[in-house]
Amino acid sequence: MSSTPRARPPPGCGCRRRTCRHTVGAARPPEDAGAAIRAEALRLGFDAVGFARAHLAPEARERLARFLAEGMHGDMGWMAARADQRAHPQALWPEAVSVIALGLNYGPATDPLESLAWRDRGTISVYARNRDYHDIVKKRLKALGQWMAQRFKGQPLKVFVDTAPVMEKPLAQQAGLGWQGKHTNLVSRSHGSWLFLGEIFTSLDLAPDPAERDHCGTCRACLDACPTDAFPAAYRLDARRCISYLTIEHRGPIDPALRPLMGNRIYGCDDCLAVCPWNKFARVHTEPGLLPRAELTAPRLAELALLDDAGFRAKFSGSPIKRIGRDRFVRNVLIAIGNAGDAALRPVAQALCEDADPTVAESARWAMERLDA
Repeated sequence: MSSTPRARPPPGCGCRRRTCRHTVGAARPPEDAGAAIRAEALRLGFDAVGFARAHLAPEARERLARFLAEGMHGDMGWMAARADQRAHPQALWPEAVSVIALGLNYGPATDPLESLAWRDRGTISVYARNRDYHDIVKKRLKALGQWMAQRFKGQPLKVFVDTAPVMEKPLAQQAGLGWQGKHTNLVSRSHGSWLFLGEIFTSLDLAPDPAERDHCGTCRACLDACPTDAFPAAYRLDARRCISYLTIEHRGPIDPALRPLMGNRIYGCDDCLAVCPWNKFARVHTEPGLLPRAELTAPRLAELALLDDAGFRAKFSGSPIKRIGRDRFVRNVLIAIGNAGDAALRPVAQALCEDADPTVAESARWAMERLDA
């Protein structure tokens, strides 16, 4: 009497049983499957492609657990709420066997820190100076996913671009796209700091690429460049002090002790990315949707502060900035006004001292005090 042999768990699977449901539906693709997927991804406009097992390395899981345990995620409760799925890709989607990590270059043509010296202007992070990159990357991910569905019929997949509990940077490192530098962001030997990431989880059993090793050496340029000392140590970030977190994710008033350190950064911060020596190998991107809009390259603070809700929505339609809403954005602008040291901006702050939003009104009064001083 014949019997069906038991399947062993795939490499990296967390199951302890000899039989494992994660192997159900997994398929050994043709030998050229990886090469075909890579070629199609590049044809669709991605700049980096790699394959990894749908399993997070232990050190990445430990780093996440420590980050959450120490409360360094601040107000980002969603990180802790789905921590298990974040730490275990197969907990997010049990059918996942392989991860296709993809990168889209967004290398800037000019120095992203140049506008920091223009105190009557605002500095917006490079990635947010035009269209929302999520839309651009997801469109290409879906196109690749549709191609895969036709090529490998019966093999399910899911696409992700910063919209689900996926540890994008560790998975990208495991797939060979780059490594997490001392600033915790991904660094590529070919693209420097400037890669948008997206993933496709698939039931295909694809041969993994070699993981990228760390090439930071003794360099600490990113750590020293941080205006708010948000890195308690190399490879560790305290988001509660990070300007990107403060201007985008944090709701309500910003710690007055941190406000003077923010300068004129009104949405995000590129300092630790921009100073990385590996950027000498980066290329200027050619994606039309990411070309900086002139009015967002170094916008005038006086004009931004006076935006009402309708004006804010119109100005930032299709932009990632729209997500934070008028009140949070104007709060950031008022802090930049307070740091400008330009008495000509005083009437702008004064006009918002009685704003309907209490955080905006408090930030306006703080700006007034700074300008008066």
